[in-house]
Amino acid sequence: MKILVTGASGMLGGATAAAARMRGDHVRVLQRRPSGLVGVDEHRGDITDPEAVRAATEGVDAVVHLAAKVSMTGPWQHFAHTNIGGTATLLAAARAAGVPRFVHVSSPSVAHHGTGLAGVGAGTADPDRARGHYARSKASAELLALAADSPDFAVVAIRPHLVWGPGDTQLVGRIVERARGNRLALVGRGTALIDTTYVSNAADALVAAIDRAPEAGVHGQAFVVTNGEPRTVHELVDRICVAAGTASPRLRVPVAVAKAGGAVVERLWSALRRTEEPPMTRFLAEQLSTAHWFDQRRTREALGWSPQVTLEEGFVRLAMAYRSTVPVPAATGGD
Repeated sequence: MKILVTGASGMLGGATAAAARMRGDHVRVLQRRPSGLVGVDEHRGDITDPEAVRAATEGVDAVVHLAAKVSMTGPWQHFAHTNIGGTATLLAAARAAGVPRFVHVSSPSVAHHGTGLAGVGAGTADPDRARGHYARSKASAELLALAADSPDFAVVAIRPHLVWGPGDTQLVGRIVERARGNRLALVGRGTALIDTTYVSNAADALVAAIDRAPEAGVHGQAFVVTNGEPRTVHELVDRICVAAGTASPRLRVPVAVAKAGGAVVERLWSALRRTEEPPMTRFLAEQLSTAHWFDQRRTREALGWSPQVTLEEGFVRLAMAYRSTVPVPAATGGD
């Protein structure tokens, strides 16, 4: 197949492009900076640029859309421009080019309303109740994508949850950076159970979604993808620190304090127009103190997919990457 992957300069986008190429697909990528990938047809451009998107979608059999603005803070219009406007631009170009399959990469946060999620399915994306600009914009984008589904344009929404692995600067990178600076603290007791996804498993799920997209019960639907191995926040953070060779967190911040502090930080970042990621937000405090793990039976059956790398093996690979003398390439992880 000829497959277009947007956002291939990110960790998951790059892994997805590599997985598709490895099985023999012709892969085209579209992103603003070089992907660093070998053997792909590289297109440089912004997902909101109609001409760049038109050229990238021409002649492909499937699109995997990962390009997005991922951040805990920032003006709403920036999220809306990229995550909603970019998705609309890509959908229009794909349909005009006659692309038959479209895999939209979303996030479980589109259906998270601040309370715990324990053993649930995907749920319906709800921009009115989702928490934060990122989640709300991704919820609107997912609804837009699924509304475009038709018999000749099969759309599937895949929501990988907390994707991590060597080179991840979102989850792993931030934890390790703060741990090394003695600034890492658990919110509450760290006992909330959460799901995560090793990067190669998430990439395999997206490739499987390409293959299964035309099938009844798959296209027009949303699926959460995880390793299916929930762990406490404390254990996950500790294992990441151990893999990186740094000390585990000893500090604890009460949940109420973390949420209140997050609200203050958000106002400060907005007032000062700061662009770096803040140490805490209300959304992050909620994510670190509430359960969010998911029933994977429907996902695995529909996609004909199951994770091949366990969390245990993933931590071994992460430790090997940190011990390696070869620098781990910096990349952006998934939600």
